[in-house]
Amino acid sequence: MATSLKYQETARLDKWLWAARIFKTRTIAADACKNGRVTVDGQTLKPARTVKVGEVVSVKKPPITYSFKILNAIETRVGAKLISEVYENVTDPKQYELLEMSRISGFIDRARGTGRPTKKDRRALDAFVDPAMFGWDDDDEMFDEEDD
Repeated sequence: MATSLKYQETARLDKWLWAARIFKTRTIAADACKNGRVTVDGQTLKPARTVKVGEVVSVKKPPITYSFKILNAIETRVGAKLISEVYENVTDPKQYELLEMSRISGFIDRARGTGRPTKKDRRALDAFVDPAMFGWDDDDEMFDEEDD
């Protein structure tokens, strides 16, 4: 059963962000707009502002800013398979590099109060600080104590 999109010229910003699956709920989308994390063509807007086809919506989700070009202004949530008809992802590739860098270094600079590293984090740390990476062997006598 194929579902077609209802074509509209305009849509509310918060409804479009929710319908396009950029935010999980409309409330979260509205809060993001109110807190200045969503801009349209460089302007911070209220959730009730209408957006049109062709506008570029930028969403700040730390550590990067995603950019989407509106292809279809919708206000009803659609399935994930139809997202390619709703917007085009025009995010700068440098942003994705920044995301990857933060993922790699995320386990090094743990936030205070986040608790102990998980087993997965520990393994990642061990792989990162692998002695073979520095050219050390277990047989090296550089770190052995000498008896006097």
